[in-house]
Amino acid sequence: MEIIGYLAAAFIGISLGLIGGGGSIMTMPVLVYMFGISPILATSYSLFIVGSTSLLGAVNSYRKGQSNLKAALYFGIPSVTTVFITRKYIVPLIPENLFSIGDYIIGSNLITMVIFGILMLMASISMIWPKQNNVPGDECKDCLKFSKLLAYGIAIGLVTGMLGAGGGFLLIPALIFLLKLPMKKAIGTSLLIIALNSLIGFTGDLGHFNINWRFLLMVTSIAIIGLFIGSWMSKMISGEKLKNGFGWFVLVMGIYIILKEIIS
Repeated sequence: MEIIGYLAAAFIGISLGLIGGGGSIMTMPVLVYMFGISPILATSYSLFIVGSTSLLGAVNSYRKGQSNLKAALYFGIPSVTTVFITRKYIVPLIPENLFSIGDYIIGSNLITMVIFGILMLMASISMIWPKQNNVPGDECKDCLKFSKLLAYGIAIGLVTGMLGAGGGFLLIPALIFLLKLPMKKAIGTSLLIIALNSLIGFTGDLGHFNINWRFLLMVTSIAIIGLFIGSWMSKMISGEKLKNGFGWFVLVMGIYIILKEIIS
């Protein structure tokens, strides 16, 4: 199963390189179901893996002029702050057993995976749902206001902090429809925000978890190799078709996770 897990880690990076996002949503299921890591610890590992791969993608986008640093800053300040506070002070306080219904104990691991399954359903819909082709190509300079993005940034930070997910499926629509960024620039900006959120959020975990650095760096390295492979493949394969197919895969996996956690 571990061999399959390492192959899946490469797939995470490949999908990120091919379609600019989405692959990170698979990091948690891979860590939990293929490597047997507890969901709470897996959220921490996911932050590091997602943050590292997204950072390389963000650097590549910046070199191509496909990122908006001011938008990343305005989103990043509230979201990074929220992620760090969540990981440093809130997550360690969450008890293993939350409440019970009769003889059935509802634990934090169960709640984490069920909510993550719901998150996967939302992400899949954003990938499957037909996109409008009339999104303006010109950026809206007047739309870029810190007060306007504050609440959205906090929401992204909570999602990232609690579940270890990058939140690209939430960020990209916001960047496109709130700030009128072109798709490629929205993806590049999203990757930078995800990298900042994830890596700074991970620092909030230091001291709370026993990190298996050898394992974590190995999985991250494989995902990064996959990222470069995906970037190379993106020149030959239609990313939009792949995104649609991957969306259906994520939808099935989300349903599977929810049913598995509830029934078991």
